[in-house]
Amino acid sequence: MSLTSRSRLSILDKPLSRGKGEVSLSCFALLFSEVVQYCQNKSQTVPELQNKLHELGRKVGIKLIDLYFVREKNGKREIKLLNILLFVKSTLWKALFGREADKLEHSNDDENTYYLMEKDPLVNKFISVPRDKSSLNCAVFIAGIIEAVLTGTGFTAKVTAHWHKGTTYMVKFDDVVVARDKQLEER
Repeated sequence: MSLTSRSRLSILDKPLSRGKGEVSLSCFALLFSEVVQYCQNKSQTVPELQNKLHELGRKVGIKLIDLYFVREKNGKREIKLLNILLFVKSTLWKALFGREADKLEHSNDDENTYYLMEKDPLVNKFISVPRDKSSLNCAVFIAGIIEAVLTGTGFTAKVTAHWHKGTTYMVKFDDVVVARDKQLEER
């Protein structure tokens, strides 16, 4: 019997697909809890632990920039501030967590500050925080990812995670970024 007469192809003859790229939630929870434990063993205080998680998030975010701009935008990068924030809120968030972030707001007090809100971040779901470390917010890992993506695409910013209406990521852009965006709007 020849290969051409068979209706079924072997697995070696099928093309490789991109796949969904989804990771089991239990696998992610186990891996992330191990990351938190590793950082906790290497740090003495809660701020030091959060800084280590933030730095790990930055390393992940740097690697995500090229992947998602090539995959989702055909290599085209954003040049406007609001567009990059909407990219992070929707496209990047969907790719990482399977849904969009809950809300994006501009600060009334400071034109350089935006707030990205998420009611229940995935990284906080499976972490039990001891009483002596009650101020720990593991979402600083996500803040590191956001900061790396924004900074790596030319929108230099400092991103921090705060407990407010769930978790709020405060994105504070450099003055140069906001001035550049105003110039682009005037064109």
